[in-house]
Amino acid sequence: MCEIEDALYRERMPDICGSVGTKACICCSTKKAKSYLPIIDWLPKYKAKYLIVDFVAGLTVGLTTIPQAIAYGVVAELPAVYGLYSAFMGCFIYILFGTCKDVTVGPTAIMSLMVQSHVGGSPEYAVLSCFLSGCVILLLGMLNLGLLFRFISVPVVTGFTMAAAITIGSGQINNLFGISSSSNQFMASWINFFGHIHEVRLNDALLGCCTIIFLLLMRKVKDIPCRYRNLVKYISLSRNALVVFVGILLCYLLSRSTGDLPFRVSGNITAGLPPFRPPPFHTTNEDGEYVGFGGMLSRLGASMASIPLLTILESVAVAKAFSKGKIVNASQEMIALGFCNLFSSFVLSMPITGSFTRTAINNASGVRTPLGGAVTGALVLMTLAFLTSTFAYIPKATLAAIIIAAMIFMVEYETIGEIWRAKKRDMVPFLVTLLCSLFWSLEYGMVVGVICNALFILQKSMKPQLQLETQKYNGFALCLGELKGNVDYSAAEYLKISIVNYVTEQAGAITHVVIKGAEISSIDSTVALNLLSLREDLALLQCELICWNWTIAAAGVVCRLHKEGRSIFHFAKTITDLMMAMPLPQTSFDNGGTGDATLTLTL
Repeated sequence: MCEIEDALYRERMPDICGSVGTKACICCSTKKAKSYLPIIDWLPKYKAKYLIVDFVAGLTVGLTTIPQAIAYGVVAELPAVYGLYSAFMGCFIYILFGTCKDVTVGPTAIMSLMVQSHVGGSPEYAVLSCFLSGCVILLLGMLNLGLLFRFISVPVVTGFTMAAAITIGSGQINNLFGISSSSNQFMASWINFFGHIHEVRLNDALLGCCTIIFLLLMRKVKDIPCRYRNLVKYISLSRNALVVFVGILLCYLLSRSTGDLPFRVSGNITAGLPPFRPPPFHTTNEDGEYVGFGGMLSRLGASMASIPLLTILESVAVAKAFSKGKIVNASQEMIALGFCNLFSSFVLSMPITGSFTRTAINNASGVRTPLGGAVTGALVLMTLAFLTSTFAYIPKATLAAIIIAAMIFMVEYETIGEIWRAKKRDMVPFLVTLLCSLFWSLEYGMVVGVICNALFILQKSMKPQLQLETQKYNGFALCLGELKGNVDYSAAEYLKISIVNYVTEQAGAITHVVIKGAEISSIDSTVALNLLSLREDLALLQCELICWNWTIAAAGVVCRLHKEGRSIFHFAKTITDLMMAMPLPQTSFDNGGTGDATLTLTL
């Protein structure tokens, strides 16, 4: 009993020095080094037979990366070559720090759209945004803050992804039909399309629509049983490169006879590799005036938080989708992504992250280790060095078709159905995120979705599991309640009001309120104050409050707050033993089995 009394009045504090020492030992261990540099773990186990598989997978992903990178450079309203500049460094860096063999890091549709909305077509700001995003992501990863993304639920992510896919696809509808447009936003793109529908170019429209149909059919070709199934599979996976080749060939051949280009094209792409230099910390504006680092930060504004957030979210989501039962270390993925952005900013890259489309192709190609990324990166470098002049003939309709076809399968249709079947209430944060992202902005849509989801959690925390019932003991009516789980300040008033209302409804029949708390893990000072206030309110109703078998952690908060609070806590094996210790006529305890009425109410 003395041990209980001592524990009630002495709060057990965490051993900070011991924890720091333990963490320091762990940080210096070989296991920790392997977690920060996963290549140390998998490279010694690498087998020669993996080499050909990784090479083929890297080559296949590279053939998809090149046309997508050019397209995403256009989406970001940057010179198309900046898409290629963003597509190779992340592949090399992820080999050292990445934990998922399938993930391919580079420019993506969502990142391109974010860059377009915040950077406004300025390469200097895009490169600086990449550098700053890398710094923020790396810092968060070093601080082991990957757990923060547990607060972003599946409905919110699904709504955000769907909104991004619709926005990006809508932004390409004008290019698909050969119409000029100054915006890639959802509503603005469709308003421009219907307002200039008379300007549709027949050649671009035919090429774009046929390309989409071809891409969708090629997705299914790999499932056709035939003798050369592996060959057909890799042709299917390389469909983006194939349509680009056909588009370039058509544009070149048709222009030779007339001298005029039959399609709207992406234009010349700067030849050669990008210079390796620090990102720009100053620039000049449209009027030629000097803009310092502070001025550049001011223009980037909220994107310094939203771009890193969405970068992490997209990459971690991709890694989890292809982890195949392996636990994904979100913090290590953030470290890998931070280094990818940091080093990429030195080669004129815009912000990059894990690509779902290219990661899926990497996985389907049977990649065995992250080394496949080296082949993808090398292929992009070779393209920059030798093939950029060829890409001047890429029709914009072809690039638009590639993006729209990818966006069709970016929407998680099955997940939406699962959310509807599992719990229809979860459709609320999904729809809120979707609509806010479409009609407001992507980053604010995500924030609103998280807040909406948090409100549901807050509402649940405001109503703890409390069950009240009336029982008879020796002719007296008792209110027996059971409280479970964590009881925080948000539930304090609800707990007090529920019990007082219940006792009041019994019109003075209740003499004791017994709250069983064996399953309460913790309470806070607000709940403790409300318990003491509840005791006083019940006393005015000629009723006594008893807290039965509360955990030491929960009871101690009340006892340390006010020593007189100790009198409400009682410990006994059974309710009979408890009531026999109370100042009541001590006969037998009746649990509803001897004819006395029992009234039960569940809250």
